[in-house]
Amino acid sequence: MARHGTLKNAIFLSLTCAFTLALTVSVLAQDAGEEPGEDKFAKIQATSDSLAFGSAASDSLKEVPVVVEEIGGLMGYVERSPIGRTGAGELFVKGGQFMWWLLVVALVGFVFLIERLWTLNRARVNTRKLIGTVITTLRNDGVQAAGEECQKVRGPIAAILYSGLQKADRGRDAVEKAIATAGTIEMSFLERGLIWVSSVTTIAPLIGFLGTVSGMINAFEAIAASEQVNAKLVASGISEALITTATGLVVAIPATIGYNYFVSAIDRFVIEMEETSAELIEELERMKG
Repeated sequence: MARHGTLKNAIFLSLTCAFTLALTVSVLAQDAGEEPGEDKFAKIQATSDSLAFGSAASDSLKEVPVVVEEIGGLMGYVERSPIGRTGAGELFVKGGQFMWWLLVVALVGFVFLIERLWTLNRARVNTRKLIGTVITTLRNDGVQAAGEECQKVRGPIAAILYSGLQKADRGRDAVEKAIATAGTIEMSFLERGLIWVSSVTTIAPLIGFLGTVSGMINAFEAIAASEQVNAKLVASGISEALITTATGLVVAIPATIGYNYFVSAIDRFVIEMEETSAELIEELERMKG
């Protein structure tokens, strides 16, 4: 179980580093190959002229944060990078700062989806073949040999069968208790990480909706500040505000599908564990009788 935790941490760290490296390389390539746009230089020049020769210092000071906000910040780097020129990159920039939170949630969900998929696939075995081999070995070679056969197979089914065989000489109650304890431990292992996948299905739409509310507030403030309100101004502001909601749903839908798939897979494991443990107990009772 410790190996799986280490693998999960390694996958998460690798994905985070890969994203950071890709973003850094894109930014460096953009900064090395191109100069800022003419409109940016025009604004900077206008600001510097205003600071030097403007009639009102208060007006000049108001322009500085606007220019800094437009050419600085991590979102500005993304906008000027090659990633920002793609369709997804443009939507990411238009979505605003809440898109970063959605990106973090999406990465977390992706890591745990891959980790659970890998773990559950490794835990899946041919149950009928396993219990048949165990019972045949138990009849021919005894309890110890049957336990060795269980140790050759990975997964929760083999683990609970092995636990039951270890208590075979102590009676039915001891076997059932050992199987129940092992089953609880294996269920905990199978369900580990599902809480994060479930959280993604809930948090992503909420963050998206929060980003939309924030965008709508900004859009209506822009409408209130505008002297002439037209349909284009209203529609563009609202459409950009809805980007975060759409992104939140795009993140949550695959996570919901994955979560439901994992729950159904775990339910199948539970049924298989109950069936195989019942067959093992019956066989041990038959051998004693």
